[in-house]
Amino acid sequence: MRARGLTRRFGELVAVDHVDLSVPPQRVYGFLGPNGSGKSTTIRMLCGLLTPSEGEIEVLGLRVPAQAEELRRHIGYMTQKFSLFEDLTVRENLEFMAAVQSVPRERTRARIDTLVEQYHFEDRQKQLAGTMSGGQKQRLALAAAVIHEPQLLFLDEPTSAVDPESRRDFWEKLFELTDAGTTLLVSTHYMDEAERCHRLAILDRGRLVGDGTPAQMTAALEGRSFVVISERPRRVQHALSALPGVLSAAQIGASLRVLADAADVESEAAADSLRARLEDAVHKVDPKARFAPAEPNLEDVFVAATHDGRAQREAAA
Repeated sequence: MRARGLTRRFGELVAVDHVDLSVPPQRVYGFLGPNGSGKSTTIRMLCGLLTPSEGEIEVLGLRVPAQAEELRRHIGYMTQKFSLFEDLTVRENLEFMAAVQSVPRERTRARIDTLVEQYHFEDRQKQLAGTMSGGQKQRLALAAAVIHEPQLLFLDEPTSAVDPESRRDFWEKLFELTDAGTTLLVSTHYMDEAERCHRLAILDRGRLVGDGTPAQMTAALEGRSFVVISERPRRVQHALSALPGVLSAAQIGASLRVLADAADVESEAAADSLRARLEDAVHKVDPKARFAPAEPNLEDVFVAATHDGRAQREAAA
């Protein structure tokens, strides 16, 4: 899947702003971004549900939106809101979706039997969908989305309303799909889910501000992350937040996670100067505090990417 210059305007609002994407096959490609960043709008354009204002899209060798109708036979789509029929049973929902997706009648029964076993609905085939838990509904929605064995599956924040254990089980199902040859594009705002993706795109206010594997993106922040352990974390946080070059000082229990601006670590001398200033500010508030470099994580990546992207827009304005 490739997109070049992908743009969508709603009147004066630019929801997606000249985004370039390349999604490799048989991988989980993640869209990470806050609400309103353009993730859902981008997904709707990629699967042919929304016409771009500008740009080019090619999915599975098909031009979108010109060949969107043909594309729909080869893709699945799952949203964060449960979209099946709550007054139908598990099996009735799957039978209905098989008909909608034009699964041949002679294959429908065997395909549903397979999904019932894979998604652990053997004892719930006659249960009304509306009486199931959030995690069970989520598994049913995923089973329905893949009933026609799509080559590409779009998932728009599919785990936003379920508990952590259900989310973990759901991701195991996603990796089973990639092992079987399906390509997945998943939007999320959960950092732990982003870490599971083979590759990530970070969107902010409609712009692509980061793209790469989680390992590549965290490695690019080497030298910019620090941790402070203090008995006065709030006071230390206020002191650090006021310093030039500090993008973020987030409290996590009794510790602080500090992220520095890229401009302040461009050289070894600059990095040494920054560290000295940070340590001095910390120890003025709490002489017993411990200050040390930290391994960057995806939350650091997200904060840095969104900050750097906004800084670039402001400089260009």
